[in-house]
Amino acid sequence: MGIFAKIKNVFNKKDDINKDLEKYEEGLSKTRREFVSELNGLSKRYKNVDAEYFEELENILIMADIGVNTVMKFVDKLKKRVKDEKINSPDDLKEIIVDELFIMYAEDGVFSSKINYSDSGPTVILFIGVNGVGKTTSIGKIANKMKNENKKVLLVAGDTFRAGATEQLEEWGKRLDVPVVTTKSKDPGAAIYDGVETSLKEGYDVVLVDTAGRLQNKVNLMNELAKINNVIKKLIPNAPHETMLVIDATTGQNGVSQAKEFSKVTDITGIVLTKLDGTAKGGIVLAIKEETNIPVKYVGLGEREDDLEPFDVEKYIYGLFKDL
Repeated sequence: MGIFAKIKNVFNKKDDINKDLEKYEEGLSKTRREFVSELNGLSKRYKNVDAEYFEELENILIMADIGVNTVMKFVDKLKKRVKDEKINSPDDLKEIIVDELFIMYAEDGVFSSKINYSDSGPTVILFIGVNGVGKTTSIGKIANKMKNENKKVLLVAGDTFRAGATEQLEEWGKRLDVPVVTTKSKDPGAAIYDGVETSLKEGYDVVLVDTAGRLQNKVNLMNELAKINNVIKKLIPNAPHETMLVIDATTGQNGVSQAKEFSKVTDITGIVLTKLDGTAKGGIVLAIKEETNIPVKYVGLGEREDDLEPFDVEKYIYGLFKDL
């Protein structure tokens, strides 16, 4: 029995309603409809696994936004397996394709979506990313999750650049009954210093820090992030404990490019992938891992407050291919 068959077997046997699994199924439905129908169509059009079959498979995978370089490497591995195992039938190859996609994400050790919480004192999580990716909304949703886990959460409005950014975070604070530290200064360091200092004095568990959502030239971006990191380290030397890059899944390969660019100027510990439910190109999760080696820690699977889920590769693979 292959890996995907085992995953399917486990999830199909669950008697209780698994809300998280349902969210993956619903959130990945757009990608699943296109991806699975294309794979099924491929099996019907070809009697044998040949060069033309692989050429079409490459196009299907690229259209799912897995990325050209990743697809080429993946198909080469698949061709080797077909040759070694003497696989001729496209039907036999379908589940092997899914197994290999799972292996591609999980090789070198399965990434954990768990937050790196501090053993002592507040955990500081910095959020970065370009404008319009849903950064502030993601912070609000993560704050909601953490509050529901009985953590004492503090929000910090470190985006002093975008008009309305502070007000948007304050609105989330009111909705969740979570305090928000702001500043009248244009210097984000002022709000961040006050926020981290407050978290230490008042015994907060987690500090979620919003930052300006703009990809400036690399020198300015590096300087600004270095300054923010230094401000935090003055108060908590081993912080920030996480630096999350927020990416909009609907931007496809542009999101992968953002991850590469930001990686050049700061250490990113995790990706928050928003609006995965709004795209038919859910393969971007695999492209991000393969091209940046940064774990996806949260995925947006809907618009409700509780629809930002910790990333689970088994639920992701199941959500993509359950109809196969």
